Amino acid sequence: MKKLILLPVLLLMAASCTREVPRARFTASAQVIEAGEAVAFTNLSVNADFVEWDFGDGYISNEYDPVHVFTRPGTFRVVLKVFSSDHFSDESMMDITVLYPTTLEITVKEYYNQYVVPNASVILYPSLTDWIHQTNAVAEGLTDIDGRVVFTHLTPAVYYVDVWEQYHNNYILAEEDVAFIRTMALVPNAVNTFTAWVDYTGGSRKSGTIRNPASNPSGRKMKATE
Repeated sequence: MKKLILLPVLLLMAASCTREVPRARFTASAQVIEAGEAVAFTNLSVNADFVEWDFGDGYISNEYDPVHVFTRPGTFRVVLKVFSSDHFSDESMMDITVLYPTTLEITVKEYYNQYVVPNASVILYPSLTDWIHQTNAVAEGLTDIDGRVVFTHLTPAVYYVDVWEQYHNNYILAEEDVAFIRTMALVPNAVNTFTAWVDYTGGSRKSGTIRNPASNPSGRKMKATE
């Protein structure tokens, strides 16, 4: 009789021992990023029927392999919790460091009277040769009403700044001194500033000798011919 009573207990214990407990594990596409960049998380957990991600910045997700954008700088602890249908659980965590993006804020001003120039086209080039020939542009934007344009997520490097507006450009100033168009090496993960001085051209397309505005209706310097 005792053997008959013990048999169900032993079977229950054996079943408990064979249950597959979930194990949480994951990887991230990067652990050090700049604000605004996305991180792809790959779930490597086993025996998980349900997952919950906490990204440490106020957002959670139940996707299996989520992609998350961290919008502000800081260190965020990402926690993955996994659950089985038998109410077993496990968790794994990882810290993601989010840095301020390397930023360049450019203000365009007329050189002599020092007024700001809105709606000016601003293009960044990686070298003086690229600036002259309009090749390999890194970024482009238009100045706002305050004469400012902001570029983010830049490589910490030196840039050559091309500015053109219907009545203003920096082409003659560049011939006087390349420092008028060349930034300092950007400080990484910080806001860098640069004043791009321009001449008032009155729409005459004055541009100096290193470019040929007559062949370009916009007045902007032309790319070199092959």
